[in-house]
Amino acid sequence: MTNTIRNILQDLERVRENMLALSDDIWLSIDHNDPEALQEGVEFKQAYNERMIGFDRLSGEISELVQQYTAVRIDEPEEETTPAAQESDQQKNDRIIRDLDREQAHGIGEDFTFKRPYGFVLCGQGFKEVNTWRRIFEQVCRILNARDNERFTGLPENPDFKTRRGNVYFSSDPAKLRVASKVVPGLFAEVNLSANHLRNLIRDLLKTFTIPETDITIYLRQDRDAEEGKV
Repeated sequence: MTNTIRNILQDLERVRENMLALSDDIWLSIDHNDPEALQEGVEFKQAYNERMIGFDRLSGEISELVQQYTAVRIDEPEEETTPAAQESDQQKNDRIIRDLDREQAHGIGEDFTFKRPYGFVLCGQGFKEVNTWRRIFEQVCRILNARDNERFTGLPENPDFKTRRGNVYFSSDPAKLRVASKVVPGLFAEVNLSANHLRNLIRDLLKTFTIPETDITIYLRQDRDAEEGKV
């Protein structure tokens, strides 16, 4: 029952991510040199964004309501199907990486529109059953904070994480973000973003922390499903 509830909550997150990706795809498909098409596109984006704000708020409230009532947290790992009580942290990490390495590896520079993650490895740390891009982004933030807390907590003032309009991706004040996630104590990150937008933020974070992009590997659910479906 616990894993079923968690899967439903993750499905809700994936729908939100896919809706954002759809908006990006439609915008990119518009002929921006055609004034009429561009005007129609702008009107669509404005109406779409307004409705997405309501959808984000409602879906977030539903998710939090279910998590509070059931005590099932979406950010907790799924239950182990085999006992591993005697494993050390290093043994568990090695086992996770071995499991992930059976699947096809993807670089962080790829297009992840409408693709579902399964896990990732960053700087030798492996994580699986991380089923949304938001969860990958949040975990990357925690890893980087553990590596260099001073640099991470300075991200709200880093110009690389501010838009040209002055919006920020990290803040100690959740009210400054559209959908805030508390990635580390006292610091929130914007997570109302599509898969590729979160990918770009991860790439910027790796650059800020002088970590080569080759040090992160992404594994996709579709590759795992295809492998398991082979006869």
